[in-house]
Amino acid sequence: MLRILGKIQRLGILTEPLPRLDEPALTEVGAQLKARIGERFGGSLAIREVDAGSCNGCELEIQALNNPYYGIECYGVHFVASPRHADMLLVTGPVSRHMEEALRRTYAATPEPRLVIAAGTCGADGGEFGCSYASCGAVANVIPVDAAIRGCPPTPLDLLRGILEAIAKRPAG
Repeated sequence: MLRILGKIQRLGILTEPLPRLDEPALTEVGAQLKARIGERFGGSLAIREVDAGSCNGCELEIQALNNPYYGIECYGVHFVASPRHADMLLVTGPVSRHMEEALRRTYAATPEPRLVIAAGTCGADGGEFGCSYASCGAVANVIPVDAAIRGCPPTPLDLLRGILEAIAKRPAG
């Protein structure tokens, strides 16, 4: 134990400082998101996240939306366990052949009117994996997609902007 503590003391901090995030942009996007959700969803948007075969990079960024910094729940957005309770599907990864039917069933179980977002480059166009014996490629090759959020992986702020864009496309009512 003393050997480890001595090494820590000798080496010091090895990590790089956190990048400075654009806080005004986050506040602005959050306010717009909250207003749109209030108009179109009565103040609450339920999202069912589906990993259709991703590397989990997008899931890490999606999970960051729930941390205290981004605090997506304060804008009226929450994640649900069942597609039957969801207003939106957030799908990540190229759709693997093994997840193709599960994704179709999840889509069918989500009540109308539903929104579908393909998150990440893999979800948007298949990414490096494309279409193959093991992959259907993009989410749009399996179910209809309303919006795509590109990036490998997209940042939490990009995810918020993409959700806002998808909601803005949906007609009010």
